[in-house]
Amino acid sequence: MTAAAAPLPSVSRLPVSRALTPVSKVLRLCLHALLFGLLALAAARAVTDSAPRAGWVIAACAVLAAVYAAGVRAPAVHSSPRAGAVWLAGLGAAWAALLVVSPDGLWIAFPLYFLELHLLRLRWGVAAVALTACAAIGGFLAHSSAATPGAFLGPLLGGAVAVATVLGYQALYRESERRRELIEELITTRAELAAAERGAGILAERERLAREIHDTLAQGLSSIQLLLRAAERALSESPAGATGPAREPAAAQTAGAGAEGARAAAEAAGAGPAVPAGGRAAALAHIARAREAAQENLAEARRFVRALTPPDLEHGSLAAALERLCAGVPGPRVRFSLSGSPRVLPTPYEVALLRIAQSALANVVRHARAGRAEITLTFMDASVTLDIVDDGHGFDPLPATAGRCPHSAASASGDGGFGLPAMRSRAETLGGLFTVESAPGQGTAVAVTLPLPLEI
Repeated sequence: MTAAAAPLPSVSRLPVSRALTPVSKVLRLCLHALLFGLLALAAARAVTDSAPRAGWVIAACAVLAAVYAAGVRAPAVHSSPRAGAVWLAGLGAAWAALLVVSPDGLWIAFPLYFLELHLLRLRWGVAAVALTACAAIGGFLAHSSAATPGAFLGPLLGGAVAVATVLGYQALYRESERRRELIEELITTRAELAAAERGAGILAERERLAREIHDTLAQGLSSIQLLLRAAERALSESPAGATGPAREPAAAQTAGAGAEGARAAAEAAGAGPAVPAGGRAAALAHIARAREAAQENLAEARRFVRALTPPDLEHGSLAAALERLCAGVPGPRVRFSLSGSPRVLPTPYEVALLRIAQSALANVVRHARAGRAEITLTFMDASVTLDIVDDGHGFDPLPATAGRCPHSAASASGDGGFGLPAMRSRAETLGGLFTVESAPGQGTAVAVTLPLPLEI
């Protein structure tokens, strides 16, 4: 913005891109038009009235217009207070010369008021306005033989109006700046909130995937590992003198050579050591169960990636899914019992209870060394409760509050550690209560209680 842009001291100190608002441009053009129009009027009156010093009036108007135009186009005037003061001094000198040769120079005092208030600090600007008003009064009295009240009131009222206008404009500008800053702050806050919501969504999705992986794939892989170990033990635990089915060519070559010869011939033919029929059948059964577990976990993986309902709940109730879960657990004997009147639960409730049961049973199989376990699903008037109890070696539940797996086997190996926090998170997400009761040598009891929605 140029020096004569607007009657506002603070505007000149703003960046050009911010100061040149449409209102500022209009004020700048109006101030230019006012000053040049008054100069043209003074020169025209000197010519038309055949004033004795018309040439001097025209020359003074031209000098004043030139000084004003030079200051408007000079960048230093609106960037340096000292340069602005020097320019005002030059304008004042040129205006004084015009005031000496023509009483019409009095009119230029009004635009000069705004320039002085614009370029100078408020107290210096008010003092300059007062000095300009006195000069205007003196110039009028010098060209008039009679002193009238208008000669005094005109310049003084004009200066007062200019000061009031500038002060009001400054107040409006400060309010506008506060609103602009508030809007920018709101926009920044909204962007930060959106970023925080995106981050929270990412973390929630990661937590969901972590829970699903722990409760499905990790537990399934653990079951497959246990089944394959059982098959390995069944294959390796064969009596020394037992015989098993061998390849037909090896049997023909070793006819009459005895058991040792048959076993040696079979090993030479690549059949490996003989396996008892009972051990082989048990191993095949374990392998078949491991393959089924792998297929089930593959289906689970595809479903939780798509955020779909678990396969155990797609074609049956929660109670049926829990009963199938108990029947398929390798290791301890697990019994399922149902208490209360079953009712249809929302899908998030059923998924959470099934996942908690899966995770709790996985802990029983991997860590508790239990012989028996029991799952109880209880429907009450305002809540549903799931209890998982085992007779394992138990543990100290206090470390569970730190988010670390409390079982000694898991802690020693560095494995696990996500089960209890994941179960607690699932329950608390639905407004439920999750509790763990255990002591070394006294088994473990895990309970989760979820409040039933009002529409149920």
